[in-house]
Amino acid sequence: MTDATTRTVVLIEDEKPIRRFLSVTLSQDGWQVHEADTGERGLVEVATRKPDLVIVDLGLPDMDGIEVIRELRTWCDRPVLVLSARSQESEKVAALDAGADDYLTKPFGTAECLARLRVLMRRHDSTSDRTTVVHFGDVEVDLVKRRVTRAGAEIRLTPIQYRLLVTLIRDAGKVMTHRELLRAVWGPSHSESSQYLRVYSCVRSWSLNRHALDSSLRKLAWVIGLFLNSAVNIPH
Repeated sequence: MTDATTRTVVLIEDEKPIRRFLSVTLSQDGWQVHEADTGERGLVEVATRKPDLVIVDLGLPDMDGIEVIRELRTWCDRPVLVLSARSQESEKVAALDAGADDYLTKPFGTAECLARLRVLMRRHDSTSDRTTVVHFGDVEVDLVKRRVTRAGAEIRLTPIQYRLLVTLIRDAGKVMTHRELLRAVWGPSHSESSQYLRVYSCVRSWSLNRHALDSSLRKLAWVIGLFLNSAVNIPH
């Protein structure tokens, strides 16, 4: 799992000097940075990396940054900060209406940029991680440390298994189709890749029964076909 102190960000910026400057600045502030110089590449990076935050420039060579934001918002709930030379109010309103969480006009100060990122993460954490530790049976899922244990022993899950588990935890009780699960876990380019989920019956609502670990995990296996029994020794 990713270290709890490490935040990841996808930086979508086509101007190399600005991208390099921001990458160094963010890295020095403790961020793990993944760069993209086009909108299309940026979407792929977000889908692949599953970052904590996304930074988007509006003036990209292949598509407008507002289009990138709109696409992101169909499957990604991470905070989005716009960095752009466009200073007109209408441009800012359009970006915010498309789904951006904040807008910073170029040129900008490093301290202000980092401060805005901290605010965005505090806001996101306060809404998404009110319940930071989930228990069911003797399994504990720490959503902040990204750590799963059973009876105190750490369970080693692949990144895909962990994202899938967290998605189902956070959407417990919600009816999710296989397409929604695919977009949430694998990204938008795999929304039709039904072979990724061995679905034996229609995907239906399920909630974590915190006092029936085996039943809950078997139901998880039946619904999504990604068996965690190898990690937690659930019998077939």
